[in-house]
Amino acid sequence: MDDVFKALADPTRRSLLDELFREDGQTLSSLEARLPMTRFGVMKHLKILEDAGLVVARRRGREKLHFLNPVPIRLVHDRWVSKYTAPFVAALSDLKRDLENPEEKTMEKVFEIYIKTTPERLWTAITDTGMRAKYNFGALVTSDWTPGSRYQSHGGGALIFEGENLEVDPPRRLVQSFRALWGEDVRAEGTSRITWEIEPVGDSCLLRVVHDQLRKGANNQLYGGWPMVLSGLKTLLETGEMLTTPGSLRWMEGADIPMPEARA
Repeated sequence: MDDVFKALADPTRRSLLDELFREDGQTLSSLEARLPMTRFGVMKHLKILEDAGLVVARRRGREKLHFLNPVPIRLVHDRWVSKYTAPFVAALSDLKRDLENPEEKTMEKVFEIYIKTTPERLWTAITDTGMRAKYNFGALVTSDWTPGSRYQSHGGGALIFEGENLEVDPPRRLVQSFRALWGEDVRAEGTSRITWEIEPVGDSCLLRVVHDQLRKGANNQLYGGWPMVLSGLKTLLETGEMLTTPGSLRWMEGADIPMPEARA
């Protein structure tokens, strides 16, 4: 969190985040054109934002694109804001952003978080029905987790979302199609894709979630919940506790599921 606060303390870096909030997935050149400083200066500020986890860089062909990663801001909210403020304030930290590149018909959202756990335990948390419900808004996700198999999520007596497991490579990579079903507005968005990537880093793991094949301008309900989900996953694996911030247990059905132990 110290790195996040340090990164946010500089007005130029806040301007860069504002630019990525306005238009996600920009190149260094496009960001440089929007700020009154040298290319080297922009690179220095982007490096600090990347080190703090607030920006994620991804290669696409010969271009390097930069994406706003709201997960660390969600963690700051959960640690420093939610317990001091009224429930409605939680809505203010949901980062709503659209990729407005007119040359693209689809958009992608990238989220990263470091979790002190093993790849095997993190994979279990993603695929185990009981553990998943504790950080995925209380929804129960069921599947046999084999390539080509289906998965479904139920909560509050209704089908919440569903899809197909396209690639299953435990404990490193899971690629799924995704169709939201909790409302007519999101149902109309059709099918997108979610990729979970687990990378061991020392005694921790870097979890990267890429939600792509989204319609340009898609309803942000499809991807706006990822910061809370990943924040809850980190809290669960590192402390054994569940987040209780507003909306975090929306679909909880009251099932008595044993809590996992904290860090192994």
